[in-house]
Amino acid sequence: MNNQAQVNVSWFRHSSPYINAHRGKTFVLMLGGEALEHPNFANIIHDISLLNSLGVRLVLVYGTRPQIEARLQERGLPSRMYQHQRITDEATLNCVKEAVGLARIDIEAQLSLGLANSPMFNAQIRVVGGNVVTARPLGVRDGQDMCYTGEVRRVDANAINRLLAEGNIVVLSNLGYSPTGEVFNLSVEDVATRTATALRADKLIAFGDEPGVVNKDGEVINELLAAKAERLVKQHLASLGEHDPISQLARILKALVDACRGGVKRTHLISYQTDGALLTELFSREGSGTMVIQESYEQMRQATIEDVGGLIELLRPMEEAGILVRRSRELLEAEIERFTVVDRDGTIIGCMALYPFPDEGCAELACVAVHSEYRGDDRGLQMLEHIERRAREMGLSELFVLTTRTAHWFVENGFVLSPLTRLPAKKKELYNYQRNSKVFFKTL
Repeated sequence: MNNQAQVNVSWFRHSSPYINAHRGKTFVLMLGGEALEHPNFANIIHDISLLNSLGVRLVLVYGTRPQIEARLQERGLPSRMYQHQRITDEATLNCVKEAVGLARIDIEAQLSLGLANSPMFNAQIRVVGGNVVTARPLGVRDGQDMCYTGEVRRVDANAINRLLAEGNIVVLSNLGYSPTGEVFNLSVEDVATRTATALRADKLIAFGDEPGVVNKDGEVINELLAAKAERLVKQHLASLGEHDPISQLARILKALVDACRGGVKRTHLISYQTDGALLTELFSREGSGTMVIQESYEQMRQATIEDVGGLIELLRPMEEAGILVRRSRELLEAEIERFTVVDRDGTIIGCMALYPFPDEGCAELACVAVHSEYRGDDRGLQMLEHIERRAREMGLSELFVLTTRTAHWFVENGFVLSPLTRLPAKKKELYNYQRNSKVFFKTL
């Protein structure tokens, strides 16, 4: 087997838990008009086809802002905005209808592709839609008539679910319909958010021109709490003038925050410019973009017997390197209640164990491990603080640790090199002189 084949096999094995987890789930995909015009859109369509074949229930919501602008320019019509929203008079509405209709035809055509030399060979995807989004006019705001610009009033979740149950991909546009037979121009963010919340979707995934939200070093932030994302949006809005357009990033973040507030557990921002961004986000541990969630899906908790397999996988590389003492499955099972683990979406990425010596008023901190892909984010320190709180609750006044490789980290976090004689009597009897571990104590 060549190297590339090995990489492919490894990726497929690591993605299999996600394949199982996503099957039967409902995802709403939000694509703006910029994504529809980008050369990578053909690859996005292939990836959507793959998700459909894996049993994911998909709703695709698309917008047409740049396409509308192009038609207004062609006709010499003004592009009028008020409070960051388009004023849709009758002439503008005709441009909106044209843009939406042509975009839908292109989407349906690409989802119908089935050539033998294409990734969608024999996919046979059925694309459906309809008047499932009921809208109402924004009306007059501060004296400004918004005309045919509207907002979502209701999404017919029952109708969409019936269509999804039959294996269809549901495609919705930025148009909504009123009981009086009128058509309204909506924002794609409003349609996608309200659809995701009405369906109680498992995910809302937005495609933007950025790979995600970046930190001050230009690195993509993998996970962002909704409260933080909301603050970023408010800061952006506060910096705008009355006629300044809202950035695409701010519009998407607001949509993701609204979806989180509406009960969607996980929302994502990925790039429509990056080939494979959708698959990487869904089928790899770290993803490709930024996930915005109401509460962190990484939790610190006491280990249970079901975590033994995950602990073995986590500890094995460090045991083989001689950093940690090898522990058998039987020993881990017997001592599992001593362990605190960091659980990231069902994967154990960190652990520590606490062995109390109540007669001496101290406890041993042991088996300190963080997965190599997650070091450098203060998880070790967070686990240490958690363990220290547990020790204090047990009435203990000191922690000690034996280590051969990571002395500096413990010193940086308040441990002091101490003589072997300070160890509790029972621990001294078990001390392995061949490992020659150094002893460090910390007062709590």
